[in-house]
Amino acid sequence: MNSDKKMKICHVITRMIVGGAQENTLLTIKGHVEKGHECVLVTGFSPGREGELLKNVDLPEFRIETFPDLVRELSPLRDFMAFLRLKKFFKKEKFDVVHTHSSKAGIIGRLAAHAAGVPVVVHTVHGQAFHPYEKWWKNKLYITLEHFAANWCDRIYAVAQAMIDQCVDAGVAPRSKYQVVYSGMDTSAFDSAKREPDLRRKLGIPEEAVVVVTVARLFELKGYEFVLPAAKKLIPQYENLHFLVVGDGPMHDELLSSLKADNMDDRFHFAGLVPPHEVCRYIAQADMLWHLSLREGLPRSVVQALATGIPAVGFHLDGTPEVVINGKTGFTVTPESVDEVIDVSRKLLDDKDLRARMGECGKALVLERFNWRKMSDILEKEYLRLLSR
Repeated sequence: MNSDKKMKICHVITRMIVGGAQENTLLTIKGHVEKGHECVLVTGFSPGREGELLKNVDLPEFRIETFPDLVRELSPLRDFMAFLRLKKFFKKEKFDVVHTHSSKAGIIGRLAAHAAGVPVVVHTVHGQAFHPYEKWWKNKLYITLEHFAANWCDRIYAVAQAMIDQCVDAGVAPRSKYQVVYSGMDTSAFDSAKREPDLRRKLGIPEEAVVVVTVARLFELKGYEFVLPAAKKLIPQYENLHFLVVGDGPMHDELLSSLKADNMDDRFHFAGLVPPHEVCRYIAQADMLWHLSLREGLPRSVVQALATGIPAVGFHLDGTPEVVINGKTGFTVTPESVDEVIDVSRKLLDDKDLRARMGECGKALVLERFNWRKMSDILEKEYLRLLSR
């Protein structure tokens, strides 16, 4: 393995919205460009309220190619057109490595890269396309396609061990094909983030308030169907309890209407879309984080909260238990159980010292493990190892 070899690498992802998989991809590119490798990003369009990540980040210069037919939804004609265009592009550019991200781009991109004769084809599972809350026929289709695509790549990375276990149990690929590479982020920014009275005032949060923060797109399965009923029961019991929502999406107006109908709108504060480098400031204004998503890989917001020194409450599914160590860095509860969310949240709301202890324990766990440069270095070594075969 020649560590001095400069590689030509292409990353393929469906959308560059503001999200964890997208940040992971950009930080990987950043690390590799800084090492002297040539990186190209291929993506589809990113319309809507979920934001465009490429407008909100400071990165070294690299090439970006937009393929209009690379879309999130199932579309056989556009998917086939995307395959043909990707195959032609990969043949022309002669990449050493094609690295695909998430399910849709992963299936089309891996098939196109293999058909184009790319020497190394790898994929990252950020979250499953198949899951218990999806229609059965879609799950069967996704598993079949993932199994097919797995045959045409050299290695599959996952952001959590839970993702590997789910894929192996579903028969996507043998365990030997997988490797955990934790999703990196700028952990130092969260470690140094502090309470900002001016920012709290700007958000309308009272100085003495105890704050629960959520960091997630306002989208189905992201947990807001549990946040609101849990908040509705807790608010009458805690006169200084407030909620901070960081994110935007198609559910925004629906959530606002529900809050007004339940007379809770004065306790909820919406930050909207926040640039990735600013998220640390908003999390630092809170005392605990709720992550009640029903579908996640390894929840980035939980890692960010722990790195900031605040505990987290989440459902015991996917990669959440790998960072929310129950009773140590926060609490995990039965999925969809609003009552259990309320019970463990009361423990944290009633005990400031417990929040501090769990927050410090969480910080010690995540600061080193989720450093983005560590992620980038692991992937660089993996590419070189696979190329040297």
